[in-house]
Amino acid sequence: MWPIATTDWFDNWLSAQNDTDRACILAAIMVLEEKGPGLARPYADTVHGSRFSNMKELRVQSRGDPVRVFFAFDPSRTGVLLCAGNKVGNEKRFYDEMIPIADQEFTEYLNQFYDEE
Repeated sequence: MWPIATTDWFDNWLSAQNDTDRACILAAIMVLEEKGPGLARPYADTVHGSRFSNMKELRVQSRGDPVRVFFAFDPSRTGVLLCAGNKVGNEKRFYDEMIPIADQEFTEYLNQFYDEE
C-alpha cells in the first residue's frame, strides 16, 4: 500500500460532496493506494500544463459525471491529493482553473515537507 496524504483544500471539497460522489472518489483513492505512482489510464492520467512533471489526475466517474482529483507523489513517495472538481459544464476552462490550484497546493505542501526535514 502506498501512503496517501490530503490537503485542506481537498478535504474541504470532499466533505462537501454527496454520499454517492464521495463513495466513488474514495473507491478510486483505494485503487491509487494499491497501485501507487504506476496507476495508469483509465484510472489516472498525466496533467499537461502543470509546473510539476509528476502532476496527475485521478479519473473518477460518478453518476456519469467526470470528476478529477489532482495529485502528485512527494519525494518520500507519498501520494498527495491536492484538489478536485467536477468537469460537467466547465469542460473548456476546467484545467485552466484547476491546474494553478493544484500547483499552488503542491508548492505549499512541498515547502512544509522540506521545512520538516
